[in-house]
This record gives sequence, structure tokens and C-alpha cells, in this order.
Amino acid sequence: MPRITGVSAGQAGPVLRVLFWFAKKRFGAVPEPFAVTAHHRGLLLASVRHELSVQRASKALPANVRELAVYRVAQTVGCSWCVDFGTMLQRLEGLDIERLKHIEEYATAEAYSYKERLAIAYADAMTANPMTVTDEQVTELTTAFGKKGVIELTYHIALENQRARMNHALGITDQGFTSGAACRVPTSGA
Repeated sequence: MPRITGVSAGQAGPVLRVLFWFAKKRFGAVPEPFAVTAHHRGLLLASVRHELSVQRASKALPANVRELAVYRVAQTVGCSWCVDFGTMLQRLEGLDIERLKHIEEYATAEAYSYKERLAIAYADAMTANPMTVTDEQVTELTTAFGKKGVIELTYHIALENQRARMNHALGITDQGFTSGAACRVPTSGA
């Protein structure tokens, strides 16, 4: 249970009810971070606009590279909600979620391509405290993805750090978007 309970559909005004309807239609349930953030309507609306804009703008990287990096951040921060939701998004993208069980061994696991390994290592370096990103790493990423791709990757990793840290701080945990499959996927520190 989150530290701040979400706004229920019964408590929602007309605008929020429409947003809840849209979220439920798109994801099968109203995401708990959405319901919790609904206590601050301005930030919720800003977040929805931002997330939709980021989704539309993200075309430079293959989905598998972007989603693996985002998943790795969620796993590293320890946000079980983000791991659950991210696993569902990867499944809906048609990506292989079974290999997520081996993400700890990404550097040597055959399930990951060279470019995926670069992105996951970058997610690790950006999420570390303090960050451990190197000039050489960014050069290698630029060779693999181009400048636009590196900017997109960096943005998504930073954005997931924000999401995962907010959800984790508010005590928002997995919601069952993967019908229990997320429970079989290891999370850091779990």
C-alpha cells in the first residue's frame, strides 16, 4: 500500500474521471502512480502531457534498447511498480521478457546484443551514486546510436530515475500488470 493513497474514481472530478478512463482503457487498470499523483492535478496533467510527448518523440532508438535501459534503472532503484509495468510494456512491444531474468549477467549473457549491453551499462553508470559515466562510454554509445540516439537514451534513463525514485519514495509497489510474472523477475536488493 502506498504511503499516500491514490484518488479513487469516486473522489475524482470530471476531468480526472476522463483521465482515469483513458488510463484504464490503455493499460487495463489505472496505474497507482497516476492515482497518487492525482492529489496534485497540475502535476498530474503536466506529467501526462510530458509522458505522451516523450513517447511520440522517441524514435531514434530501437524499442528493445530503450526499454532494457529503462527496466534496468527500475530494477537498480528497486521500484517494483516500475519493474512490473516495464515488463508489461516490453511484453506488449513483443519483446522477450524471459531474458529479463538474466539481466544481472547482461555483460556476458548471450540473450543481449552488443548495443543492448552498451545501453544497460550506461543505465548502470547513470543510476550509480555518484554517476560513473565516462567520456569513452559516451563515445562508444555515439558510435553505436548517433548523437540523437545518445540524447534519447540519456533522457529515458534520467526520466526513469525520476519515476522510479518517486514511486519508491511514495511506497508504490507492483500492481500486477504482468499477471504475477513480475514476481518471477528478480529486482536489485530483493
